[in-house]
Amino acid sequence: MPTTRRQRTVQAPAGEVWGVVGDPHHLPRWWPKVSRVESVDRDRWTQVFMTRKGRPVRADFRLVASERPKRREWRQELADSPFERVLSEAVTEVRLEPEGGATEVTIEQRQRLRGLSRLGGFMVRRATRRLLDEALEGLVVACER
Repeated sequence: MPTTRRQRTVQAPAGEVWGVVGDPHHLPRWWPKVSRVESVDRDRWTQVFMTRKGRPVRADFRLVASERPKRREWRQELADSPFERVLSEAVTEVRLEPEGGATEVTIEQRQRLRGLSRLGGFMVRRATRRLLDEALEGLVVACER
């Protein structure tokens, strides 16, 4: 299962970073390509991405674990989605570790590929590294003043 992990220090206290990471409403502020979030419930939400042609694509997520202010993990609901052909599992975990007045943020994505997509694991890891780096940069912008 391709697993990609990236980390970065955010110059903000863990509580402030958690305020952004722990609330799905803030995903458009820091998660790449998310234009808006819909249907937010206590343990599920829908992210709306825009394609290059401007068409919205919805992806549903379910909260798996949340340990305030240290860890948050969510799983993409793949059944009956456009992503189902490529992925059989997609889990994202964000861990926060206080370091003085700053926070060490680690984002890990675990993806289990389906069918012939399994042959492209190295390409998925490379693309996921870029995505996670963009997410960390977005988090820096959202949390640092």
